[in-house]
Amino acid sequence: MIKKCDHTGCTKAGTCRAPKSRDLKDYWFFCQDHAAEYNKNWNFYANMTPDEIEADWEKQTFGSSLKDKNKADADSIDYANFINDFLTGRSKFDKLASKKTLPSKIISALKIMDLPISASLREIGARYRALAKQHHPDTAKQKKNAEIEFTKINEAYKTLQIYFKK
Repeated sequence: MIKKCDHTGCTKAGTCRAPKSRDLKDYWFFCQDHAAEYNKNWNFYANMTPDEIEADWEKQTFGSSLKDKNKADADSIDYANFINDFLTGRSKFDKLASKKTLPSKIISALKIMDLPISASLREIGARYRALAKQHHPDTAKQKKNAEIEFTKINEAYKTLQIYFKK
């Protein structure tokens, strides 16, 4: 439903929302011309002291005012714990990397291609191309085992493609 412009005397469609107050819960609906005029003159920090503006900015940016030392310290401790949990959880993932959850043929295919279990499909593709060039029967330096190695690499790549494209 299109509303009429809230500017007094205007009969155009009010297609642009403009806040009535800082809490951003109630809005005016203006036409484009009156919205531009309103936005030029509207000041989010009107009637606030510099200290109130700084406290509001800190609250919006950091979650609490930096002047509230206890709250700021608690927030920074929570953030440090979050980062630590993420980093240690990630390193555990990379080391242990759910060998229990990956099928054994996927783990074998990754070993054939000498990749970590955290490898992405892009990394798998790049490694496949490098190994295929190295072990291709037509270009390999050791032609004796080249065909066998090339076949293993192709099978491993097909297995990984099927698994990761699910």
